[in-house]
Parts: sequence; structure tokens; C-alpha cells
Amino acid sequence: MAAILSISDLRKSYEGGFEALKGVSLEIEEGEILALLGPNGAGKTTLISAICGIINATSGQVLVGGYCIEKDFRAARSLIGLVPQEINLEPFEKVINSVRFSRGLFGKTRNDALIEEILKKLSLWDKRDSQIKELSGGMKRRVLIAKALSHEPRVLFLDEPTAGVDVELRKDMWEVVQELKDNGVTIILTTHYIEEAEAIADRVGVITGGQILLVKDKDELMTQLGQKQLCVQLAGPIPEIPKALADHQLELSTEGDTLIYTYDTKGERTGITALLNDVAAAGLQLRDVSTRQSSLEDIFVGLVSGGQS
Repeated sequence: MAAILSISDLRKSYEGGFEALKGVSLEIEEGEILALLGPNGAGKTTLISAICGIINATSGQVLVGGYCIEKDFRAARSLIGLVPQEINLEPFEKVINSVRFSRGLFGKTRNDALIEEILKKLSLWDKRDSQIKELSGGMKRRVLIAKALSHEPRVLFLDEPTAGVDVELRKDMWEVVQELKDNGVTIILTTHYIEEAEAIADRVGVITGGQILLVKDKDELMTQLGQKQLCVQLAGPIPEIPKALADHQLELSTEGDTLIYTYDTKGERTGITALLNDVAAAGLQLRDVSTRQSSLEDIFVGLVSGGQS
């Protein structure tokens, strides 16, 4: 599938020498959801701002649908919808007028049928004549998305779209994002909620210190970097791991009643059979055995801490 967004060696430096972006290169395919993860100050918002033309990059190139964001700004920007993290809406404006106004800003002719379709998809049609100030936080975020979609962009940036939204509304937003993808919209999502990326993204990018550490298919990332843990719960606590089990590099839980064995999911042999045989030979009685797969959050923390060392 062709790339809808192509970023080449993008750099942004400020007076004093601070580099917010350090040669970011990235290609995003049409119709995919990319989750961009990174700690505060990693460069996520700076990257989005440079792509959307809000700030000027020091060097490098951004192409949106083949249009250069600098040389063909209007054409490139018309393909982009941006949902900012901050809710900055006119409180006394009606929902429908606010969305219509955003479409007009891009020079698009009035299209009431499209606006109605967008508001219905976002469960805002019943609120179309309500003033913004009457809406809940979750509904206000939906209005931001409606405004971003009003000019029919092909690429949608969602900057922390569910920040401050309760769990139920967050899941509703995930469904909205999935429906947008089904309609052919390419989505770039920045989030601090790891489960958000795990639930809806096709690929995951990790950025820290103004550099992209990696961009991987989510499932491939979990397979390549994920580890599994075998938790062997004992019939009773033990003071320390028996010397006979030293070769297995086990951890003992704080309570002293569980042996934790970490193994590589890619390995041809896990070593589990040998471990259980040795546990029995050491005279330890088992109560239960369970496994745990590393989450995306575990992987993310490991990557970022490794990248900052």
C-alpha cells in the first residue's frame, strides 16, 4: 500500500541549540492507524506541529499525498485533519455551526448532508443545536473530531484524544476511530494510554528525545520483543531459591511463595519441562502454574529506558 504521509530527515532546532526533532524519517501508509508513543517532551507534539505546518522545521521534508507541506502548503494542509489535545471551543456557539465554520475555513462549499453524516457518526446529531458549554467533556472531544473531519481530510491526527475521558467514553472513542479507518481515513494517534495503542493500532511508533526508536507492526512488536513469564506458585513460602535451581535464573516473589521464570517466546525450547522437573526434584510442592505475556507497556518502558541510557 502506498504511503500517504512521508517524512524525511525532519529536524527542528531552537535558539540556544535545543533539538526537538533529530532527523525523524517515517512513512505512514494510507488507511492505517499508527500509534505514536513517547514520554512527555519526547517530540510528539513538535512532530505533529511540523507536519501540519503550525511550526517550520529547521530542515527535512514532509509530503502529504505527494504535496510538500512547505512548497504546496494549501494542498497538503487540506488533506490533514487535526484534533488537538486541548479543548479550545467557543462555549456559546452551537455544535452544528462550529463544525460548519471549520469546513468553511478550508474554502469548502457548504455541504449540510456531509455535516449531518459526520455528526450522526459521532453521536452528535441530537446535540447539533446545543451550545458547546452544555456538552460533557467526552462530547466536546467528539466536536473536535467533527470539526477536523468537516473538510474531508485523508489524514487525521489525534493528539491524546481520550485524555481526561472516563473508561466507557474512551472505548466509545475507540469505536469511532475504527469506523473512521474503515472509511479510509489514515489516523496518527498520540497517547499516554498504552491499552489504547494495544486496542486499535495497526503499527506502533516509539519516539523519545526527538528520535524515532522504532516503528513496528503491533503484533510483530509483541512477538519480537515480548517475553512470557511462567509463575510457579508453591504450596508454601520459601526463604530463598534452592541452589539446585540456580541455572534457571529464577526470581522469587516478595511473598516467597512464587517462582517466576522468564523465557523468550521466539526460542525453540522454553526450558519449562526441565524447570518443572528440577522443582519437583528439589522437593518443592506446587499449588498452581500460570503464564503471563509481556504487555505493550512493558515493552514501551523497556525501549524508552534503553533509549535514554
